[in-house]
Amino acid sequence: MWQTFIDFLESTGIAQFFAEGGWKYVVMIVIALTMMYLAIFKGFEPYLLIPIAMGMLLVNLPGSDLFIKTVDPVSGDISYSGLLGFLYFGVESEIYPCLIFIGIGATTDFGPLIANPKSMLLGAAAQVGIFVTFLGAIAIFGFTPGEAAATSVIGGADGPTAIILGSNLAPHLLGAISLAAYSYMSLVPIIQPPVIRLLTTKKERAIKMEQLRPVSHMERLMFPIVVALVCILLVPSSAPLIGMLMLGNLIKESGVVPNLVHTASNAMLYIVTILLGLTVGATASGEVFLTVETLGIFTLGIVAFVLATATGVLGGKLMCWTSKGKVNPMIGAAGVSALPMSARVVQKMGQKEDPTNFLLMHAMGPNVAGQIGVAVVGGLFLMLFGG
Repeated sequence: MWQTFIDFLESTGIAQFFAEGGWKYVVMIVIALTMMYLAIFKGFEPYLLIPIAMGMLLVNLPGSDLFIKTVDPVSGDISYSGLLGFLYFGVESEIYPCLIFIGIGATTDFGPLIANPKSMLLGAAAQVGIFVTFLGAIAIFGFTPGEAAATSVIGGADGPTAIILGSNLAPHLLGAISLAAYSYMSLVPIIQPPVIRLLTTKKERAIKMEQLRPVSHMERLMFPIVVALVCILLVPSSAPLIGMLMLGNLIKESGVVPNLVHTASNAMLYIVTILLGLTVGATASGEVFLTVETLGIFTLGIVAFVLATATGVLGGKLMCWTSKGKVNPMIGAAGVSALPMSARVVQKMGQKEDPTNFLLMHAMGPNVAGQIGVAVVGGLFLMLFGG
């Protein structure tokens, strides 16, 4: 009887916390609970952070077997099993990222970018941080070009693009890359403000901008078609993301398929977000996540994100100078593709300096330009290093 009780205790997940390496599970559970706290009580992108944190929590409860990774000793092929392992197929096969982009397109207003095409330059400026990190990852950390490309694109704060690059160029790092990308997306309100304040003056942050011109329905309708044609012809590898992003926006701007718009921007987007968040979080098991390589990816990811924000702001300062003070340089920070979180950060910081200053629509121009830009950069990396 006593032996049966002992056998039961040894078979529980609790006993495995005291086994060798059990401390890793404890660390990851604490991280997961911290992420839940930030999402629920601090409001840090709860739609992303709650499913990610829950996936992380579940996979780090010993014995749950929700996400099992198996490597074939002969061929080296990787397969996944368990509930979350089967759902992970949507990440591995790039289904979830592309569906997410349809939803993003259906909820995105490209009007501010159409009204002020120069804001495309700020979206491009933010991508400079990605290329700087790419070179640093090769020169300093010794990454291969594929690994460096997949890691540096985290700086664009665009989870779907990071997942597609990770699955194609560095599948062995996909879990860490996708988790880092989505974690930093959710932490935009914490990461960006200090960088913006460091690079701008109080006077610059208080600059008011002129109201944007109205955009016609024909301009809105032609924009996704023209962008898809130009970007995909120049960088064919960007087709999955650019194509789906512009499809979502086309059904929105067409005005003739309201049910498709409603489904893409609501039910489908939120369903896929739950599945993507759960499976991304499930890749963060303590036994494989707490490694030097993974910590290096998170370090490079934050460096890339900070540099992307900084180069965007510096691009904004240059535009401010050339326009003789008519452009608030903070809108350059929205050039990263964290849509619309970065634009909200700029709006909040502008109103902190002057409550009558409204920068949201001006910041949305670089923000949506950054969304297009990081997808094109991802396609370019795939074309160069995808083999």
